[in-house]
Amino acid sequence: MPTPPTIIDLTHTLSSDTPNWDGGCAFNLSIACDYKDCTAPNIFRTQGIKCNAGIGTHMDAPAHCYEEGKTIDLLELKNLVTDCAVIRVDSEADEEYLIMPDAVEKFEGEHGRIQPNTFIIFYTGWDRYWNSLEKYRNDLKFPSVHVSTAELLMERDISGIGIDTLSPDARGIDFPVHRVILGAGKYIVENIANANDVPSVGAKICVLPMKIKDGTEAPIRLIAFIPNA
Repeated sequence: MPTPPTIIDLTHTLSSDTPNWDGGCAFNLSIACDYKDCTAPNIFRTQGIKCNAGIGTHMDAPAHCYEEGKTIDLLELKNLVTDCAVIRVDSEADEEYLIMPDAVEKFEGEHGRIQPNTFIIFYTGWDRYWNSLEKYRNDLKFPSVHVSTAELLMERDISGIGIDTLSPDARGIDFPVHRVILGAGKYIVENIANANDVPSVGAKICVLPMKIKDGTEAPIRLIAFIPNA
């Protein structure tokens, strides 16, 4: 029998301490009915969720920036279940670091040209601060992507990009990477966990958002599958 693939969960767990763009609490799990309130044998705990759509490991659809762009529910599975490449910049990344096109060019020099419909993850190592809301948010200063890098990846016709920070656009100034990626009909994934456990090439990715009608953002479960010989 074939050896099953190694499965890597790239999703952060949601809680009231989850870092978010605006700071403060952006996720709340409440109990609507608890075990003690039930009559046996029908014993349940039911819960309610209140949160921003762009919380934790989540996806931005094209409609996040463009009124005529695709919403979450209209994204095609062929673009969400696809090949994955991880570009590592963690050895030099700090809060001011911009991922420039030479990072992509270096990657391609080692692994070959990025193929169409590949999902690109930038691993900066910033996810090590996830459990410290203040440090992870860091007044919106964290490693990010230069717009010219996004433009280069659009030439490769990738499916989307992901990063292990709050956004590929730090500081919230103009959001040029959002405009390039989403304007091309692609998607963005933010707050990725455990990307260093995924090889640079060879993995498959499942980007699985909550299927929200007219949604511009959605929490996702992000899973990588690494083939074994």
